[in-house]
Amino acid sequence: MYDAVLAESIMITGHGGDSIEAYSARPMRPGPFGGVVVIHHMPGYDEQTKEIARTFAVHGYNAVMPNLYWREAPGASPDDAAAVARAAGGVPDERLVGDVAGAAAYLKGLSSSNGKVGTIGYCSGGRQSFLAAVSLPLDAAVDCYGAFVVGNPPEGLPLKVGPIVDKTPDLSCPLLGLFGAEDKYPSPEQVAELEKALVAAGKTFEFHSYEGAGHAFFSVNRPAYRPEAAMDGWQKIFAFYGEYLAA
Repeated sequence: MYDAVLAESIMITGHGGDSIEAYSARPMRPGPFGGVVVIHHMPGYDEQTKEIARTFAVHGYNAVMPNLYWREAPGASPDDAAAVARAAGGVPDERLVGDVAGAAAYLKGLSSSNGKVGTIGYCSGGRQSFLAAVSLPLDAAVDCYGAFVVGNPPEGLPLKVGPIVDKTPDLSCPLLGLFGAEDKYPSPEQVAELEKALVAAGKTFEFHSYEGAGHAFFSVNRPAYRPEAAMDGWQKIFAFYGEYLAA
């Protein structure tokens, strides 16, 4: 079997018809393949998150990661773009949903698509993955330690976001949540509150919390990286997508 992937920068149509940069990675085989919208973390559209998109392609998924900071800082380095976006209060929720909808439409339009699309996000992207799943018709969503689905940002943090747990009844698809037991945002108490809301709404979900892991335990280039938690998390992600996104 031919084993190759194509990874490249592309332009897609995002919220409001805006043309925005995105990073695409897909298997160079006929398919059909499920699609994954990768929502980058607050540090931005960086090489580590591009590697995540390529990992999905290697495992038989079409993946695309929209550059959520493109409008604020087109062509800027990830660090500079993230600083500009932070100063502006982060990505507006409505715009995020529009950009994910555009990425999902791109994936569904590929000749190798099986018609199914899911999301995954890390840190702020975890919240945004949940937000997309309560706003759009999706087939699966993964929330990796998404802060402020429950609770507000602490004083002094410039993010202009609020809790969205009240939108849980609108969840359109199964949800996988992966959390660090030592995390503060979201804290174990906040994770438990979200779990309670999902149970009350009768939604399909599975949550896993890892002892000894805090925020950003998937981030291989940061001291927060926890290999055992991350490796187990990857296994759970592929099992979950295998059930809900695979052809």
